[in-house]
Amino acid sequence: MLALTTLPDDALIDRLQHAAFAYFIEYANAENGLVADTSREGSPCSIAVVGFALSCYPVAIANGWITRAFAVSRTLATLRFFWNSAQSDRPDATGYMGFYYHFIDMTTGRRVWQCELSLIDTTLLLAGMLTAGCYFDGAGDEAEIRSLADALYRRVDWDWAQNGGKTVAQGWKPECGFLHYGWEGYNEATVLYVLGLGSPTHPLSDAGFTNWTFTYQWENLLSRDVLYSGPLFTHLFSQAWLDFRGIQDCFMREKASDYFKNTQDTITVHRDYAARNPRGFAGYSRNFWGITAGDGPADHEIRQDLRDRRCFGYMARGVPYGPDDGTIAPWAMLATLPFGSEQALEGTRHLLRTYPEVCRQDRFCSGFNPTLTKHGAGWLSDGWYGLDQGLLVMMIENYRTGMIWSILRKCPYVRTGLERAGFDGGWLSS
Repeated sequence: MLALTTLPDDALIDRLQHAAFAYFIEYANAENGLVADTSREGSPCSIAVVGFALSCYPVAIANGWITRAFAVSRTLATLRFFWNSAQSDRPDATGYMGFYYHFIDMTTGRRVWQCELSLIDTTLLLAGMLTAGCYFDGAGDEAEIRSLADALYRRVDWDWAQNGGKTVAQGWKPECGFLHYGWEGYNEATVLYVLGLGSPTHPLSDAGFTNWTFTYQWENLLSRDVLYSGPLFTHLFSQAWLDFRGIQDCFMREKASDYFKNTQDTITVHRDYAARNPRGFAGYSRNFWGITAGDGPADHEIRQDLRDRRCFGYMARGVPYGPDDGTIAPWAMLATLPFGSEQALEGTRHLLRTYPEVCRQDRFCSGFNPTLTKHGAGWLSDGWYGLDQGLLVMMIENYRTGMIWSILRKCPYVRTGLERAGFDGGWLSS
């Protein structure tokens, strides 16, 4: 097999996208459609990873990696599982009030690790369900997919999740109720508000999204005005499904920008920060960036020459305020393809030439830190994370064909949610 670095751009992208998708076949329970959070032995299911998987099946059909019949069977198994799983306030249920626990057992679907009933992870799961419901337009099993996706979405009680507040809570636990912190500042919750506002049954309040935007931070970072959110993934997750090109809410109209352009500007900030490398980490350059959430070395792994620095383990790292311990996510540059293909490909090729170990079996690991060395090589995360692989598959496809954006633009709930949030212009005008 040809080395990745010898391939032309299209072939390189195709091979990396295909390998990323294969995660959802290799680390899934075919009986219920659940997908493991990571490839590490004993990993539970992450409901967000299931949402990415559901969205990636249409991509795999279009690229000829799986048959439509296979995708229908796997999607239907997934939706049936979530529809029939235990919904109650018991601590060992799968979900409650239409939402689901962040991590669940791969076989039983029961809550694990006393984790939270997660609003954002349920939202990503629902985004995948709605993608499936909009894509599969045939009769028989495909009609059941549409019916179940719609019913699962309508069951969610977004109003309950607002808990009488101005904005939504981040989660809930049966042991203590709603978590005592909410969503403040711009982050990946845009898709949460859009789907919550679009609900025909238990929607968020009209003012919820506006109240959230009041917490935004518009800042001048490295000589560039941007809506600030440090970790790169917070700019990408919502845009894996939602096409923000040319549409604006009230906040962005006042700034003469939109969320798509803001992500482009944020990427420039990330590259400028890496080029300046204020903390003096190994590798950082304009073609070595991608500081985001992911796996990283922990303090106990710090070697003698790094005793004056701190490492954070799994952490949402960010630019320019940090935290930053020299760890990048190797998949992140390529995931920005829709926002600028030249910089995404230049960075990815530089990474593959300089540190080929970050991509095993054509699949990027979650984290890499070349400053922290062991036996002459940089620190490397073990295994793979499903969120990384799913985001990469979807963003590559949005760059190549706009497929996921096109599917969700046809979803009436998405349109309603965007319009209730105050978005207009662009494709919403058609």
